[in-house]
Amino acid sequence: MNTFLLEIVTPEHLVYSKQVNSLTVRGVEGELGILPGHIPLVTPLQVAPLSVKSDGVTISIAVHGGFVEVHKDKVTVLAESAELPTDIDVERAEAARERAQRRLQTRSKQDDIDHRRAELALQRAVTRIKVSTGKGQQ
Repeated sequence: MNTFLLEIVTPEHLVYSKQVNSLTVRGVEGELGILPGHIPLVTPLQVAPLSVKSDGVTISIAVHGGFVEVHKDKVTVLAESAELPTDIDVERAEAARERAQRRLQTRSKQDDIDHRRAELALQRAVTRIKVSTGKGQQ
């Protein structure tokens, strides 16, 4: 048993379903490498690329929050949103990054909620750009 089933699911659809050799995610406590036979666990995810290795090929997938649930022979990523590199509009992501950076720089009397929204928008944009350019692999 040198593979496990990885499913990445969003509220809208199944993004990815394949037998893989390994998965690397960024949880709230740091990076977590998952191999076949990993002990069961559930942990929240950060907005960050995840790295999937299958048949000697490594790909990155942009994941925007959610949870990873690990079982003996199956791992499920329940994400708020997830995007494969081919699904990312790089120009749109770069524009979103610039907007978020401007909002963060011009913070004067904005409340903390607006600041946090801008930080999250920036994280999502940077994640999309890393995945679409192939720089999201750890």
